[in-house]
Amino acid sequence: MTAAVPTNVCIIIAAKNAADTIARAVSSALAEPEAAEVVVIDDGSTDDSAAVARAADDGSGRLNVVRFEENRGPAAARNHAIEISKSQLLGVLDADDFLFPGRLRQLLSQEGWDFIADNIAFIDAAQAANAQASIDRFAPAPRLIDLVGFIEGNISRRGVRRGEIGFLKPLMRRAFLDQHGLRYNETLRLGEDYDLYARALAKGARYKIIHSCGYAAVVRGDSLSGSHRTIDLKRLYEADRAILAGNKLSNDAEAALRRHERHIRDRYELRHFLDLKNQRGFARAISYALTHPAALPAILGGILVDKTERFRPSRAPAPLALGGTGDVRYLLEALAMDQPQK
Repeated sequence: MTAAVPTNVCIIIAAKNAADTIARAVSSALAEPEAAEVVVIDDGSTDDSAAVARAADDGSGRLNVVRFEENRGPAAARNHAIEISKSQLLGVLDADDFLFPGRLRQLLSQEGWDFIADNIAFIDAAQAANAQASIDRFAPAPRLIDLVGFIEGNISRRGVRRGEIGFLKPLMRRAFLDQHGLRYNETLRLGEDYDLYARALAKGARYKIIHSCGYAAVVRGDSLSGSHRTIDLKRLYEADRAILAGNKLSNDAEAALRRHERHIRDRYELRHFLDLKNQRGFARAISYALTHPAALPAILGGILVDKTERFRPSRAPAPLALGGTGDVRYLLEALAMDQPQK
């Protein structure tokens, strides 16, 4: 007999300088009857994020707002929320984003998972208020994704939209996280979600995906999530190496992780080369490249791709901040767009 799915969910919102969007995020989470808790961690904001979040309270006693005096990063903020919450299921909501009504009910109608995620709609900020009316409805088409599929879904390929499956926002069973001692890696400021999900899959997590769309990712040109430091790329490929070293993996899974590690390491080498050129001059950058021959293919290939970008065919419509026309784009577009259910 399949165990009943718990229905008490904690929605975790890590926020930094999100005063202009946090109220919408909080309100959308509190509107979900299955949300037993909404925990907001103000991660060292210099604006009124915490006060705005508290002002969005609906009086149900489910909202808990905690403020960090200093910024500690999204991984630390989410880990703190996990520790102070009591719910059996945990879900992450970015402070820029919001949930479409009924999202949790739809996710909880599925069985046989430790993690479950749905489709994400990328929406321009100016269109967010009316987004619900323009969202396509897709059949759930549930499927399980394994570690190989997850890793491959996070690797960019030329001519294909960049790998983004790590952006999915699953509900997670606290029992699975606790059983395997899993929490967010607080050394990461980039890819902390990807890393947690990959480590969970390496431990045997059942990760189910449905194509129904319940999560709205609001796209802005100045979004903090769109920027990262060079050192963040280094820490992310080192996290891949830690998974490889700490788990007994199948040959296919190990090969996929090594491809992802190389993919991120190539990005790091290119960024490091450009940093050296900008900060210490072209001669210093060339010296680095010549003394690190293993980095040369990534550096030369990255420069070539950048120089030829303008000559490539334009991609499908996308939000303006992603360089598109302003249309809604779906993260699981390639899989889900075949079966819209209007």
